[in-house]
Amino acid sequence: MLNNFAEVQSVSVAIRDAVAPVFLLTGVGSILGVLVNRLGRAVDRARILYGMDAENAAKHQDEFNILVRRTAWIRRSIGLITLAALCVSVSIVSLFVEVKLALNSPDFIALPFIAAMSFLILGLLCFLREIYLASLEVGFLNPGR
Repeated sequence: MLNNFAEVQSVSVAIRDAVAPVFLLTGVGSILGVLVNRLGRAVDRARILYGMDAENAAKHQDEFNILVRRTAWIRRSIGLITLAALCVSVSIVSLFVEVKLALNSPDFIALPFIAAMSFLILGLLCFLREIYLASLEVGFLNPGR
């Protein structure tokens, strides 16, 4: 598989270079865990509100509408951050493919990583929007409520 010491050394360097993106995947996984938890809590609350009788449901209509918007933003965030994780994985695989095939194309590795960071930024912005909506829901940003 590996023919000489230079190939072993290049694979060793590739493994070393792949460590940082692997840590990034760990962080992205943690963020996804938080998002899925928030989505579950929002869905559970929406189910409670949806199951109320007409009189009580009318009192909580604003909260229900915010929950619907929150879940949409969380779903967007989960989708974008999952794409980021996939792109990080592709960049790690690209690193090893480049070493194994002795390619000299840094764009082969850089483009998926740039895409990953872009998706991560967009996903975090969606998460920020969801947090804003959650703050509206509980009245933090509207003290007169």
